[in-house]
Amino acid sequence: MNLRFVEAFVWVARLQSITRTAEKLFLTQSAVSSRINALEEELGVPLIDRRDRVFRLTNAGNRFLDYAERFLALQLDLKRELGSPEQLPLSLRVGGIETVLHTWMIPLMESLKGDYPKIEFELNVEMTHVLNEQVRRGGLDLVFSASPAIGQGITNVPLAPMEMIFVGPSEMDGSRPLSIHALLETELLTFQRGSQPHVALLESLASVNVRDKRVHTISSISALVKLVESEFGLATLPRSAAIELQKRHRIVPLECELLLQSLPLYANYWSYSGAPELNEAISKALAFARSPKMDERALPLKPN
Repeated sequence: MNLRFVEAFVWVARLQSITRTAEKLFLTQSAVSSRINALEEELGVPLIDRRDRVFRLTNAGNRFLDYAERFLALQLDLKRELGSPEQLPLSLRVGGIETVLHTWMIPLMESLKGDYPKIEFELNVEMTHVLNEQVRRGGLDLVFSASPAIGQGITNVPLAPMEMIFVGPSEMDGSRPLSIHALLETELLTFQRGSQPHVALLESLASVNVRDKRVHTISSISALVKLVESEFGLATLPRSAAIELQKRHRIVPLECELLLQSLPLYANYWSYSGAPELNEAISKALAFARSPKMDERALPLKPN
């Protein structure tokens, strides 16, 4: 039995799509279909129910899936046992919202690089809805986003939410807490329209009966910070990101009477029964993201 054909079947079962499997395995759809057909011919039973447009495995397909995943796991064990003692190459496709990139994504990658010297990263930085769709389609192994990615076979783990604050230019360092009246007299900036920080800011303003305040939406944290440095206005950022960015830019965290909702954060990932080292790397990434050091990054800076 050709294990490449078995691998194609496992991914078709996981992603519930020949199209998405073809994208993941860098094959044509016809090549994936041919591999499934070859397995069905060899086993003498249909594995996929093709009677309608709703994807489903046959009873035989569900039974074979368990064996298929065990075949792939055994193949990897054999390679480890009989192959080179050197560490096998490892590829991790990880995605994150931009606030994660500006806080602990790079240290996380450095930590994994220390554990897996031959690791190869594929890093995507996108908005939550894009990342969640990519992981649902099997294009990413692990994503850190602001909402859970719902899909069969995907695990969602809530992480500590990020406290949101206002930031201003460094000239405001040491200023008194901003009153709501003073805040409303400035230009306000936040993340992309429709993003969680944008919606949360509008809801915070509405909670104090302010519904007509102009709010500028910016698609890049770097651009957001540049606008704050130039004194264009005040922006909302996670405190942890603001602290990291303050080290390199002329911005300061501000205290304000208007309270902001925290930014939720989730880890969404696949589990691979045939790839224990990849599962282990994902587990280590989760442990890093949930470690107490992540909470320390959210603490306010101590005064000099």
